[in-house]
Amino acid sequence: MKNKIYTCPMHPEIEQDKPGRCPKCGMQLMPKDEVQNYAMHHAAEDLGLGETTWKSYMPLAVIIGLIFLTAVTISLRDMQTGTFALSKTLSYFMIGFFLVFSGFKLMDLKGFAEGYFTYDLLAKRWFTYGYMYPIIELFFGLAMILIPEARWLLWAELIVMAFSGLGVAIKLAKKERFQCACLGTFLKVPLTKVTLVEDFGMAALAAVMLLIT
Repeated sequence: MKNKIYTCPMHPEIEQDKPGRCPKCGMQLMPKDEVQNYAMHHAAEDLGLGETTWKSYMPLAVIIGLIFLTAVTISLRDMQTGTFALSKTLSYFMIGFFLVFSGFKLMDLKGFAEGYFTYDLLAKRWFTYGYMYPIIELFFGLAMILIPEARWLLWAELIVMAFSGLGVAIKLAKKERFQCACLGTFLKVPLTKVTLVEDFGMAALAAVMLLIT
């Protein structure tokens, strides 16, 4: 009896004799004789992001803008009460960032994990980490509400975010195309280089808080 061959719909050069995931894009492999039907079913659908324009980034801009506006508004209240501190403003922004971005990932945890697998250095070797990462971000956000200046927490954020950004940097350096998953799969936003700034930016904010607290 001939063994069934499994392949990736997006990368047909990937073949193996058992189910698994594509090492290039993270998709579930499917029997080779089913790939043609899959391709025909999706041929009429635009599953990509289309042409990237400034409008493509509007969802991201609105989300970041609202987080920033909230942080500034709370800081203005602190000024009125005489409790303003730069470290508090940074923590407000970081809290909003971690909670909102983890929320988008949790809306489709499986989809996020499959996307994260394609570029994160740890998730490539340990797929379960893709399921854990949104929980880690959620923990960072909630923990910063209680202990925003805890140095162990800031160090953890710096390391996790910098490491996540490293995977994106390597992909970009190799000029490989990929869809970043930092907003999960709920919003189809072209992030790539923006994700690099986002990950390293959050790591930088954690580093600044370590310096000023």
